[in-house]
Amino acid sequence: MNRRVSLWFVGVVASAVAASGCAVQGTQFEKVSSPPGNAVIYVYRPYSYGSSALRPAVTCGEDTARIGPGGYHAFIVPAGQKVDCTMTTDKTDDVEFDTERRSYYVREELGWGWLTGVPHLNPVDTDQAQSEIQQCKQETQPPPEEQLSQQPQPQK
Repeated sequence: MNRRVSLWFVGVVASAVAASGCAVQGTQFEKVSSPPGNAVIYVYRPYSYGSSALRPAVTCGEDTARIGPGGYHAFIVPAGQKVDCTMTTDKTDDVEFDTERRSYYVREELGWGWLTGVPHLNPVDTDQAQSEIQQCKQETQPPPEEQLSQQPQPQK
């Protein structure tokens, strides 16, 4: 009986993982060249077993992206200014940069909360980020009109 229950449980878990989609389907990581007077902030989300299917919006400067497990997005922001990166679920986490003309790396993580994921944006040094982000793929973003329809609507 125990073996039968165990096999059933393994089958259910495997089906759930297969149905949820495992990782971002984009091009492998490539550094972008920023126009003069700009900095690049790479926000990436390493894939790990048990990654959440949640894709909360991340905003850096005036650009917003939704990054799935195993994905990254390059935010091009003005150098010489303070730039705030924010990720929000039911809770919010943010990190602020005094940008220079260089690359910055931020690891996005979702912890476990009571009802939703708890966001964490962690600045990472270049050496560590290079080994982690190489496994990520570029997150393709839907057109702006589709992004608006994907945002949660306020409750009435």
